[in-house]
Amino acid sequence: MKIKKEERKNLNGHGSCILWFTGLSGSGKSTITNYLEEHLFSLGVHSVILDGDNLRHGLNCDLGFSEEDRYENIRRISEVAKILNEIGLVVLVATISPLQRDRELSRSICGHDLYEIYVSCNMEECVKRDPKGLYRKAKKGEITNFTGIGSPYEPPLNPHLVLESDKKNVKDLVREVISFLNQNNIELEHL
Repeated sequence: MKIKKEERKNLNGHGSCILWFTGLSGSGKSTITNYLEEHLFSLGVHSVILDGDNLRHGLNCDLGFSEEDRYENIRRISEVAKILNEIGLVVLVATISPLQRDRELSRSICGHDLYEIYVSCNMEECVKRDPKGLYRKAKKGEITNFTGIGSPYEPPLNPHLVLESDKKNVKDLVREVISFLNQNNIELEHL
């Protein structure tokens, strides 16, 4: 690209990065990213959310939940996140991304601009929240390969940040993300 990342940073007044939120269904990934995006917007930071559920209705509508399809789902999301980051946006990715190897794929595609954030929440709380009734359906056998029931979730080995969504409210969690960005010199100058 002729326009360099530094030039986009100067134009936007802030740097860019990819915040990759991973965790079980119902852990709060989408809730946190929505509140975070609102906060960033109020500060004049250009951001976008790539939500795994929403992308499965469009870009990834041809994919199922086999191991190969999940891998391809993450690969596509990573490629889109990389492009959006390169044009100067703060990219908020909210996707279960259950396997360590898939998250390593994301890191290999996105590079050092990707920060892995583990939204930790105990299974009981996720089932209690169950915003779409998916755990109930999985337990009845209506959904197969559901992460946490019929398919594994591998917590990140070395996330950049852990958010305990079963112990803190969403505003405190967003503050933790903002603090993380500031401490790691992500260069969101408006913050």
